[in-house]
Amino acid sequence: MAEPSSLLGKLEIEVEIKASAEKFHHMFAERPHHIPKATPGHIKGCDLHDGEWGKVGSIIVWNYVHDGEPKVAKDIIEAVDREKNLFKMRVIEGDLMKEYKNFVLTIQATPKHEGSGSIVHWHIEYEKISEEVAHPETIVQLLTEMSQGIDEHLLTEE
Repeated sequence: MAEPSSLLGKLEIEVEIKASAEKFHHMFAERPHHIPKATPGHIKGCDLHDGEWGKVGSIIVWNYVHDGEPKVAKDIIEAVDREKNLFKMRVIEGDLMKEYKNFVLTIQATPKHEGSGSIVHWHIEYEKISEEVAHPETIVQLLTEMSQGIDEHLLTEE
């Protein structure tokens, strides 16, 4: 029996936010170009390269800061489910592709069971190009801080 490849990995995080699940999802699905305003220290730009905002098959280019370095990622939207507040994108070009063969982010926001606010669940599936590549733990920190920045921004919009 073949050993499972240590190059394949999954990371999941949950970030508690005060904003509604619908608002958080809407920010990613319909207006990701507003995210740089919400979290300027992390996201420098978000441009629609092809297609329409919030549509499967559309291509988005992100300019972001990771580990203090400016980076770029070109993503294709693979799924948008408004009822489940789910958004999925696959990185197809950019800095992450220097270390990963595959990098897929799924973001799902769900209302908290008690009280107001929601939980943002980030699910990352990846395949490293070699054993030397680190697991994307530092990306988790970036996503956590980004989620908190977006939350604060959404609350000021109310």
